[in-house]
Amino acid sequence: MIAVPGGIFSMGSDRHYPEEAPVHRVSVDRFWMDRTPVTNRQFKDFVKATGHVTFAEVAPDPQDYPGTPPDMLYAGSLVFSQPSEPVDRGNFTQWWSLLRGADWRHPYGPRSNINALDNHPVVHVTFADALAYARWVGKDLPTEAEWEFAARGGLGGAEYAWGDVLIPGGRHMANTWQGDFPHRNLAEDGFERTSPVTSFPANGYGLRDMIGNVWEWTTDWYTAKHQADSGKACCIPQNPRGGSEGDSYDPDLPGISIPRKVIKGGSHLCAPNYCRRYRPAARHAEPVDTSTSHLGFRCVWRPASDP
Repeated sequence: MIAVPGGIFSMGSDRHYPEEAPVHRVSVDRFWMDRTPVTNRQFKDFVKATGHVTFAEVAPDPQDYPGTPPDMLYAGSLVFSQPSEPVDRGNFTQWWSLLRGADWRHPYGPRSNINALDNHPVVHVTFADALAYARWVGKDLPTEAEWEFAARGGLGGAEYAWGDVLIPGGRHMANTWQGDFPHRNLAEDGFERTSPVTSFPANGYGLRDMIGNVWEWTTDWYTAKHQADSGKACCIPQNPRGGSEGDSYDPDLPGISIPRKVIKGGSHLCAPNYCRRYRPAARHAEPVDTSTSHLGFRCVWRPASDP
């Protein structure tokens, strides 16, 4: 793990997506964070030791999803499938499908495997799966504030985790999408899907893959905006834990009672023409029961006192 010094920083952004605003000051204590996202090898050790079965490996209980057609209640997870030609980017079903038999062992469906992907981030894990791993190793999942502070690597208000230029000097600093999403992937960074977790440079704190590769779970409930800065030095939130479960439901889906957590960091599917969320300030809502082929996690440890 890497020691993250803690401190006061300006969280969020007023320049991009509305859910990132407003910029506000936050203080976090010193903590430790996994150098990389949790890998397939690490998650495999957890499953072997505990017998843990992930959400994607179990058929959903019909009582939890009233009104869902029975033929849709099968064990599986969301998998990205690249279209062969341009499609309507306003309709994510053009590239996402709930694939039967997709799970952390079979990231692209039942015929795929992770035999050569030990050092890739584990994917197809829900919030509960990630939290179960974290507790097994005596750690926790990060808050959104902790995650963003760590991702910034000491650079304060920089646009990216490494500075203000996306590809400085032509060098790719993270696993993102180059080309016209979702049908044309130039893979100029060397990867079409996930990459080994040490493929790109560390940020200023020595953390890898804080941007791109896979999204990462945080413990915060999702809200549509940040709380505004009070402007008073006495009132800077200390180690905030954002939102509440009741605030996290999707207002556009009033019949769906699945709360959502904040995920951070973007993924290998983030592109300049779609989902420019390869930035520390970026955030997105993810239902706690949802797993995908581009979502993973890393852990933190909060000491009672510095070691």
